[in-house]
Amino acid sequence: MKIPRLLDGRLKFRHLVLVDALCRQGSVVGAAAELHVTQPAATRSLHELEDILGVPLFERGPRGITATVFGEAFTEHARAVLAQLAQAGRHVVELADADRGTVIVGTHLAGSNVLLPRAIAALKKERPYLTVVVREASPEALLLELEAGRVDFIVGRLTVPSDERIVRRKLYDESVELVVRASHALAGRPNVDLADLADYPWILPGAETALRREIEEFFARHGIALPMNRVETTSFLTVRQLLLETDVVAALPSLITRDDTRIARLSVPLEPIGHSVGLTLPAARTLSPSAEALIRSLEEIAAGMAPQDASADVPGEAPGGASGNAGGGASGGDSEGTSC
Repeated sequence: MKIPRLLDGRLKFRHLVLVDALCRQGSVVGAAAELHVTQPAATRSLHELEDILGVPLFERGPRGITATVFGEAFTEHARAVLAQLAQAGRHVVELADADRGTVIVGTHLAGSNVLLPRAIAALKKERPYLTVVVREASPEALLLELEAGRVDFIVGRLTVPSDERIVRRKLYDESVELVVRASHALAGRPNVDLADLADYPWILPGAETALRREIEEFFARHGIALPMNRVETTSFLTVRQLLLETDVVAALPSLITRDDTRIARLSVPLEPIGHSVGLTLPAARTLSPSAEALIRSLEEIAAGMAPQDASADVPGEAPGGASGNAGGGASGGDSEGTSC
């Protein structure tokens, strides 16, 4: 097979945008709707791209399309190109006006309710005209956003080590605790057995998260079935309101409820359930000055949140910084990575 000639003028940026949308949407109809083009136009563009590359990028099936090995590989490169272009435009704007700029950060439960707000508040004192855009989503969705350059970095739980595409760095360690509202019948009891909680409603993280798997293993080790009466969510606003208004039991990072007098911690040790909170950044993309500024603020705030060395890396990781290119990232949550 000959190497495709991608610089002869046939390859367009719309082809790169299309494969990204196709891979995320899983259907031509969904991609066409997202890009505001007709389905025939999207199909035609896909055929053009496959003709340029000389390989099939997607397999068509009754439930949509699935990326081939060629499609996965090309989509990864397409997202990297799109991310660099988006970064280039923002970088030029920041060079023209050093006091302004935009940083887009992805987040979810771990880190989104204490660390990130404090870091943003500290940063805005120094650079009030810098715009911070916060996007909350599942770890898997945020990784795709990161690869495509739609977010600069992610703040959240670390569960996997760095690889050739993503660099992760720990900011601090945090425990996970079982909590209820302060007026709950079990609040304040010195000894609460896990079996005592079986008849209460629960809030559990989504099935796709690492914390959910750890909780399931915790129940299994104690020979207790997972609660049947449960709500599954990673939305802290939903969790908090249900905690305050009902008798639910929830497993939450300790810092989230530490200063909330309306929520009480139960004396049920969850060891070894715990996690590291940190940053996830792309390994090959240079950060904008605005992103670097927010990372510095996150590091400063994190240093005062836990006694551990905030610059320590994920176990098994080589030391690295969190600015410049991705040489100092940390993970954005329970993400295990995705193929497309």
